[in-house]
Amino acid sequence: MLELSRTVRFCLSPDPGDDDSPRDNTFASWPAMRGLGRYYEVQVVCRGLADPQTGYFINIKEIDTAVRDHVLPRMRRAIADEQAAMNVAMGSLMRDLFTALAPALNHTVHHFALQLTPTLALVIENQAMDTILIKQQYEFSAAHRLHVPEFDDEQNRQTFGKCNNPAGHGHNYRVEVVVGAPIDAHGQTVSPAALDAVVDQHVIERLDHKHLNVDVPEFAEQNPSVENIVRVVWDYLTPGLAELPDGAKLDEVSVWETGKTVCTYRGPER
Repeated sequence: MLELSRTVRFCLSPDPGDDDSPRDNTFASWPAMRGLGRYYEVQVVCRGLADPQTGYFINIKEIDTAVRDHVLPRMRRAIADEQAAMNVAMGSLMRDLFTALAPALNHTVHHFALQLTPTLALVIENQAMDTILIKQQYEFSAAHRLHVPEFDDEQNRQTFGKCNNPAGHGHNYRVEVVVGAPIDAHGQTVSPAALDAVVDQHVIERLDHKHLNVDVPEFAEQNPSVENIVRVVWDYLTPGLAELPDGAKLDEVSVWETGKTVCTYRGPER
């Protein structure tokens, strides 16, 4: 079984004539940005088997066409009324977009993601149409020192290098939280603002501008490695999610220590 992912970028403005604009840079977006429009990305992930002759299991041009034929018109209608767009039922919209897209791609779509901002995405999967995955990113700055008391100085230097600096060193950590949120009877789901409030209270306030070894009790006896940090963030969030509507569950947490190093945790049962 193969999994093929295709990202389609587009801009929407009040003028539907944008759909006839030149396709000079579809990598950036098409329709292209004109004036103060709205920019979106969608990711379509399909699963299937490759044709033995062509090597394709689906032509990416078919995905592009299906998105532009079935997703763009629905998105345009959803944002046509600025006031209504503020209160759109995002759960219903995501389900509607998926349901319209799937037949056009022979029901090979496994999941569909709508990127609303550079940090926020909503995802719906074909086997969980009553749930939305909310992916949001955050940042905190902190200092830490990697050190094992049982090691001698040379062992610590060999193991941790500059990260064993006695005065510590700092990172701008990036965190991505993924929550599975049910779609209620009105088509609504957990708002990103509600998730932001939980993460801010339970994670950011406890870790931001702290020396992890000194100021955070969870690291008094364990190294604040990115592997341990991501598990601590998970543990912080688990009780915090009780503040969200019933049924919201933590799906995964990722922590970037640098732009090149990220660790993901999906809980003790996965």
